[in-house]
Amino acid sequence: MATRAAPWEPSEEESLRILGEQNPWHSTGRVPEGLAARTERALARMLARRLSSDTPRRFQLVLGPRRVGKTTAMYQTVRHLLDGGVPAARLWWFRLDHPILLQRPLEDLVRIAMKAAHATESAPVHLFLDELTYARDWDLWLKTFYDERWPLRIAGTSSATAALRERHLESGVGRWEEQYLAPYLFDEFLGLVGRAPTLAVGGCLGETLATATASAWWDPQLAPLRQRFSLIGGFPELLLLGDEGLDDETYLLRSQRVLRSDAVERAIYKDIPQAFGVGEPILLERLLYVLAGQMTGVLSPTAICKNLGLSQPTFDRYLSFLERAFIVFTLPNFSGNETKVQRRGRKLYFVDGAVRNAALQRGTAPLVDPQEMGLLNENLAASHLYALARQSQVRLFHWKDGKDEVDLIYDDPARPLAFEIGSSPSHHRRGLAALVARFPRFDGGAWYVAPGLPARAPGAGGDPIGTLPLELLLLAAGRQAAEELTRRLAPNRSIVGG
Repeated sequence: MATRAAPWEPSEEESLRILGEQNPWHSTGRVPEGLAARTERALARMLARRLSSDTPRRFQLVLGPRRVGKTTAMYQTVRHLLDGGVPAARLWWFRLDHPILLQRPLEDLVRIAMKAAHATESAPVHLFLDELTYARDWDLWLKTFYDERWPLRIAGTSSATAALRERHLESGVGRWEEQYLAPYLFDEFLGLVGRAPTLAVGGCLGETLATATASAWWDPQLAPLRQRFSLIGGFPELLLLGDEGLDDETYLLRSQRVLRSDAVERAIYKDIPQAFGVGEPILLERLLYVLAGQMTGVLSPTAICKNLGLSQPTFDRYLSFLERAFIVFTLPNFSGNETKVQRRGRKLYFVDGAVRNAALQRGTAPLVDPQEMGLLNENLAASHLYALARQSQVRLFHWKDGKDEVDLIYDDPARPLAFEIGSSPSHHRRGLAALVARFPRFDGGAWYVAPGLPARAPGAGGDPIGTLPLELLLLAAGRQAAEELTRRLAPNRSIVGG
């Protein structure tokens, strides 16, 4: 009888050779510019500070959509740690989707690094685990590393929140923190193109908006930049294509091709099946197309299930996969009573509206269709508030009661805010007025937002509804998100070498 061959496993020497290629700073003492661009997002600086102090002791998981710069942020973190005095021999990078490293248990790779670095509790190895969820039993190994107090400080990345599955959640409680990296926000894009305006950031979004309106903030020249940003999306590699002098049509079409192949097809046919065991990704893709056609609308699961031939449980499960892969998000209907929050009546948005355009292969239509641009503007506002809510832990809702509705509710316990997003100054504000009458806690926090509006605080001139130019809301939400990240990860704002 023939015997089954044992699975091939690379030798320690072969593994060390590959790890040497993935850790060039071991021989050069620096991170190559091609891996860690000089333009940085806030997370790179904050993550370095968090790993340096490691108080409280936690591993760090960086989660977010594809192509937003998670890997680049970790390379920049390595650079910060080198500059802060951490020896190169104690900084180890594992790209865990490498076909050869996939063959070795995570434990073996970690032991190789600790042995080579002579790791001790006072001189721990800093591990950077790119595409962490490709490692077998990664959650159980992180639990073991933490509970047995291996001399490690760990940061990892993933493009799908497999950590939210039940067994992973149990392993992660008290052992790791999840850091969300959104697509670039509008203020970060303005920084890339050298147009970032000054804006004072307060203790919460309400304070920041109050300060901005008091200063009569206004910059009409940001409108065309906002339009370009909404069409291309917040993906740094694509945003930097703008430096090549492409016309809008060429720029848009090239960006959509890239996003369709990577942010859409790779997520559906590789990331989600690998993380969640989806056996029929083609159904997932069909669902995504239907959802793309309903962006900014209230979901009707019954109609979608009938259209696609899905059962309600399958629809709920597949929608959750798309949410956990950071492609879409949904907002429940605000009730003012936590016990009444339900899954029914959810409103759908894309984490980045440009991904929706790529999924639908919209081509140049958004350039000439005002209705399309209106949808993208509302999605842009929602995605910025969603990114802020992930950092501030504030709940985000929409509100609909009969014929009255408000697009976005940022339910800050101290200073709740409501936003209706429109396309023109003449859009009605009935929904905002009805919300304030029903829930007086929103008095002084109700805003109508549209391109070209003046910045005027609620109550000014006797009007209880304030007005904001869309660009100001985007800028304020982005700055506030960066401030919330700083407060959570590095309140002392100083790197400690280790």
